[in-house]
Amino acid sequence: MSSGLKKDNYTPKPSFAVISGGTGGNAICSAFDGFTAYIIPVSDDGGSSSEIIRVLGGPSIGDIRSRLIRLVPPGPPHSSINAIRELLSYRLPCQSEDEARRQWREIVEGKSHLWNEVDGDRKEVIRGFLTQFDSEVLRRANKNFRFLNGSIGNYFLAAAQSFFRSLPSGIFLFTAVTDSNTQENAILPVIVTNHTPIIAAELEDGSKLVGQCEISHPVRTKAARSQSFFTALDVDEDEDAPWSPTSSTNDNVKFEHGVGKATYEELDSKIHRLFYINSYGTEVFPNPNPQVLEHLGLRNVLVYSCGSLWTSIIPCLALRGMADAIHKSKTLVAKILLLNATNDRETTGYTATDYIHVIARTLNTSYSRMHAYPGLSHADTTYPTSAFVTDMIYLTGGKVPVDAPEIERLGIRCFAVDGFMYDADLVRQGIDTVMVHRCLSS
Repeated sequence: MSSGLKKDNYTPKPSFAVISGGTGGNAICSAFDGFTAYIIPVSDDGGSSSEIIRVLGGPSIGDIRSRLIRLVPPGPPHSSINAIRELLSYRLPCQSEDEARRQWREIVEGKSHLWNEVDGDRKEVIRGFLTQFDSEVLRRANKNFRFLNGSIGNYFLAAAQSFFRSLPSGIFLFTAVTDSNTQENAILPVIVTNHTPIIAAELEDGSKLVGQCEISHPVRTKAARSQSFFTALDVDEDEDAPWSPTSSTNDNVKFEHGVGKATYEELDSKIHRLFYINSYGTEVFPNPNPQVLEHLGLRNVLVYSCGSLWTSIIPCLALRGMADAIHKSKTLVAKILLLNATNDRETTGYTATDYIHVIARTLNTSYSRMHAYPGLSHADTTYPTSAFVTDMIYLTGGKVPVDAPEIERLGIRCFAVDGFMYDADLVRQGIDTVMVHRCLSS
């Protein structure tokens, strides 16, 4: 640390608010070793979550479960905590439904080897909720729930959410049984609802994509489907019956983030905007989790994590009150974008400046029940871009074009870190550099 730093202004261990999805943020969790609030979307309709949503409804919990697992503290060899982590991380076979059901039955009945080192009290708590999940599935036997590639952790968290009628309460139970319930970390679903939040994207050619899978990694041959524009009405997000697809494909159930997205079919047109709809296709304007707004007013550093821009980051921003919470926070001293190393289906052809403009324009949109979202190109700018992004970290080996002078003219500092892919050390290095420069300029 330079001797010119002002000691009173330097925070060696700042607190963080990290906006991310599941896959993009999991690999860099250990970079945030201070007090950290993880703000996570609940609109992912792929993987194991898709089958839970299809049959039982409720918010998507896959990204939250994966972050909860990542934050389980390491235990000594053969400890109960390690066994619980292995159990809640376990996925049923993805090739044979019969084998998946056989293994599931062994787990529910307490006979699986996965229980061997789990202590008795925690075993009965976890097994009790897995039994409840099994009961809910049996009650809907006509929907033919498929256990292929099923995540035991997803089943446990979904059962807890259903039992308490509260996802935050389910998260609390998960952290309690895994000894990860600390005051330092908070896992915050960006929306608190017992229904299924649905995101939709309007493309520049006017067509619509409904659901994260169709936007990010469609399993059908046709990448996009054209739909009539969803008229915005004064409808609350929870007034309608929870949306549940009538069918899902094995490819969707077995989809793994980061694997299926390595190769992708390009969109027919670039994404124009992202918005929420209810189960009848009507645009709605949900409120964010109040705790999200609270933590934005308590933390020192806001991080827009690497990952899917339109389906992981933007669903956390396209909500009423988020712009004010970010801009008016008296504690946030840095608002950092971790620029992706490469573009994906959602951002084909994007430059770093495009990422920044999408974030700023989304936040500068007025999310009103009475007016349709005007679209990014017609957004009424309330705050400058630098009100939402103050610094950008990018990889020297990254493939997303970076025009540093252009970005700096927006009032945003650019910091390069050497590498081709982010890991916790590179992210920590970049954030430390940002914080040192912030102190030097204060």
